[in-house]
Amino acid sequence: MARLRVVSYNIHCGIGWDGRFNEQRILDVLREIDGDVIALQEVESRAAGVDMLAWLAEGLGFHAIAGTTLLHPDGNYGNGLLTRCPVLCSKILDLSFESREPRGAIAADLTCEGEAIRVVATHLGLRPAERRDQVETLLKLFRESPDDRAVLLGDLNEWFLWGRPLRKLHNYFQRTPSPRTFPTIMPVLSLDRCWVHPRTILQRLYAHRSRKSRLASDHLPLVAELHF
Repeated sequence: MARLRVVSYNIHCGIGWDGRFNEQRILDVLREIDGDVIALQEVESRAAGVDMLAWLAEGLGFHAIAGTTLLHPDGNYGNGLLTRCPVLCSKILDLSFESREPRGAIAADLTCEGEAIRVVATHLGLRPAERRDQVETLLKLFRESPDDRAVLLGDLNEWFLWGRPLRKLHNYFQRTPSPRTFPTIMPVLSLDRCWVHPRTILQRLYAHRSRKSRLASDHLPLVAELHF
């Protein structure tokens, strides 16, 4: 039986609950979780003159795929995917909506103990109209190969549990638990989400709570354990 631990983590540019930048705390939290595939949001290469994604990948010994959404003269900002599983192929999707902040997603086909799985990592917009449009675009990725194993995860910024984007995702993937991940000190919102196809391979879904994770970012990491 293949086992895969998948993580979604909004690292808030490495700025913790105390307002201080500390990339080491993010790395320590990821080592606590010991995930196989890690979707990161709000990854920055400017805060301390380091490329956060490359630095974390080196510290974990993982492959890295950058999903940059904002370019600056002194660095960039966006999504990232870290994986210890071999990458068969990957692509970056532009989910930008009108004049809103640019958004995107990373789609990667991986092999886990010889078994194939598609992982899509994203960070959706703040307005409901954005999220509706972005979810429609994302679902096309899964409809291309409806029989394949797949995971969609990330910070969906969906405050409304009855909103249309969530209903569409539940209808396609089947409903999954929604642990509260934001804010870290007293989580009340389930902004970070994960859906899996087929639903039967999802064994556990939880927010990783520890002393370090409560301080390292304003989001708790979301962890999914898959068996197939």
